[in-house]
Amino acid sequence: MTMPSAAPAPTSPSGRFPLYSPEFAADPHGSYRWMRRTHGPLVPVDLAPGVPATLVIGYYQARRILNDPLHFPADPRAWEQSIPKSCPVRPMMEWRPNALRSGGAEHARYRAANTAAIGGVDQHGLRALVEQVASAAIDDFRALGEADLLTQYSFPIAFRVLSALLGCPDEIGRRIADGMARIFDTTDAEEANRILGQAVTDLVLLRRGHPGDDITSRLIGHPARLSDEEMGHQLVTLYGAGIEPLTNLISNTVLKILTDEEFSADLHAGLSTVRDALDTVLYTDPPMANYCISYPRYPIDVDGVLLPADQPVVISLAAANNDPALTDGVPEGRHTGNRAHLAWSIGPHTCPARSHAYLIAETAVTHLLDALPQTDLAVPAAELTWRPGPFHRALESLPVTFPAVP
Repeated sequence: MTMPSAAPAPTSPSGRFPLYSPEFAADPHGSYRWMRRTHGPLVPVDLAPGVPATLVIGYYQARRILNDPLHFPADPRAWEQSIPKSCPVRPMMEWRPNALRSGGAEHARYRAANTAAIGGVDQHGLRALVEQVASAAIDDFRALGEADLLTQYSFPIAFRVLSALLGCPDEIGRRIADGMARIFDTTDAEEANRILGQAVTDLVLLRRGHPGDDITSRLIGHPARLSDEEMGHQLVTLYGAGIEPLTNLISNTVLKILTDEEFSADLHAGLSTVRDALDTVLYTDPPMANYCISYPRYPIDVDGVLLPADQPVVISLAAANNDPALTDGVPEGRHTGNRAHLAWSIGPHTCPARSHAYLIAETAVTHLLDALPQTDLAVPAAELTWRPGPFHRALESLPVTFPAVP
């Protein structure tokens, strides 16, 4: 949801734009417009106090970087040597032995194991699972006539479905979800990493001793022969990509339908679909707004801007998707049928679970609209609060009302 641009964008003491500020969370699109006017497609930002980076807000510059892992590798080890473990954004950026933070042969090894494990998920069974979890979630609040769809619907679906796919018991899953939420909110980084690390270790040990028909067991049995440490980091990546972003994709899509009268009318008239609503949100308010981080090994020129060596280059998926060079001539918010957005990334680090995420989110939103068709926001949209953080686009809550159903 695009809000009108407010006061001039704030800057940190370094003169860089602070992506961690509440002002940015409240009006990111206004901030992106200010950045474009002031800096062009490459913007000096701070991801946290004293943590500089370059934010790429140009669509074509983003595509160039994402498709060039040789000059823009994903390995952050040189960068993190000067970053304390207490740094709030470090857990989202630090090196892990997984596909997201590797290149070359190691990237191929990790990605092959993940792709095979995810590919073993039965799509028909997955749809049935989402419908079952969605029905149970709605049954918990449908008689009340009101709910917070973020905490009572979107999150339980993402959490329970992902835990089932990974063969993760609820007790371990809750600890993983707690650690991931703290990491995304960039609060108490060391404790978040500790909670997360212990929980995924417990899951790996459980499935090594008791394998099942799940992603974790398939990763363990893959010919890549992943160690316990490698297994833990694969699971961190899967949960990081699964719980928070999926929760926010479902919630942001429901918000779009509830607040965009023209789009809602098209949806109910059959002129657009829930999949179209998802893609519109993935264009305008993708749940991972700024990510796909790389670390050039030496200074490199991009369109006349010299990017420093070993300093993060962050792709603004949200801003690049809405680059006027790409969107001129397209009515605001009208992306029906167009899936050229970067929300799943492109190049060697394209999301391997894209089809699964689409299926889960589409099924969840469709089920809600069918079960509670007369749902409305409980507060004006302008009163909704967005969680601060440099990477995500996430609501604090999504309160709604509807006719109570005994």
